[in-house]
Amino acid sequence: MQASENVASGAVFATSAAANPVQLIDTIHFGKWRIGTWYAAPYPEEYCQQQTLYLCEFCLKYMKSAFMTKRHKARPFRENRFPGSNNFFHSTLQLKCPLTSPPGNEIYRDSVVSIFEVDGKNNKIYCQNLCLLAKMFLDHKTLYYDVEPFLFYVMTERDEEGFHFVGYFSKEKRSSSNFNLSCILTLPIHQRKGYGQLLIDFSYLLSKKEEKPGSPEKPLSDLGLLSYRSYWRIAVLQELRKMDNETVSIEDIASKTFMTHSDIVATLKNLDMLVKDSRDDYVIRYNANLVDEVLAKYKSKKYPTIKPNLLRWIRYEAPKKTAS
Repeated sequence: MQASENVASGAVFATSAAANPVQLIDTIHFGKWRIGTWYAAPYPEEYCQQQTLYLCEFCLKYMKSAFMTKRHKARPFRENRFPGSNNFFHSTLQLKCPLTSPPGNEIYRDSVVSIFEVDGKNNKIYCQNLCLLAKMFLDHKTLYYDVEPFLFYVMTERDEEGFHFVGYFSKEKRSSSNFNLSCILTLPIHQRKGYGQLLIDFSYLLSKKEEKPGSPEKPLSDLGLLSYRSYWRIAVLQELRKMDNETVSIEDIASKTFMTHSDIVATLKNLDMLVKDSRDDYVIRYNANLVDEVLAKYKSKKYPTIKPNLLRWIRYEAPKKTAS
């Protein structure tokens, strides 16, 4: 499939409230891709009038034309003469956009996949542009400009030209409800590669490092709920298969997965593995055939998996207030 000649589409999800209606931009030109949009995003009015919006895939700046995009990343050469000499030398003009990766810390790398942590306070324009991009594929997203209280975890694919945007999730720096994810997106051109599950798994890896169970913000959209149910099902069954105890508790599963008790209970109920015994107490009914079937089907997809030992991350700590 020729990337530059195809309009991609797909389903993605968010966890926030409905946005105000604005004019729909039909497509975006993003790197070598032309991608059909799903929803309107509140770009400035003069940009919303464009049928196609052009975005830099590295800094996410939005532009009106291919010509402006080319200038944005141009690498012009200028010929200069040494003073008092017939000899010439070439100098490169400074790029308008020198970025070849997200403007944050690379905290995870596995083969061509990297994940960057971007602070909404330190990189406000980038994160606002990221939220605007996400809105074109998320029905319920409303956060665009108040990005400072959030951290953004941006997944990329790396090649000789740089780190190309794949998707992201955001999370509050300080969540009173222990939410480990606020909003998540995988671009349509990168769906069906297992990247959505990879991002969810990464959010739980951070929860493990923080040593507290996490859960996404509720309510989830229909597609979001399906994605999480799929992830929770695999995570719970993988841990049940590893445990050889005759008695397994919800707490045992939570201590390994860092899922909340309520998410584990909901998952077991959906699998018909949480039932009442003769004393009217809830027990986990292990179905070996079901476990083998579900995990075998998941393994056959050969999705990428998170390798915890590759994480290079320091937990975010809020700046201490100084006494005035």
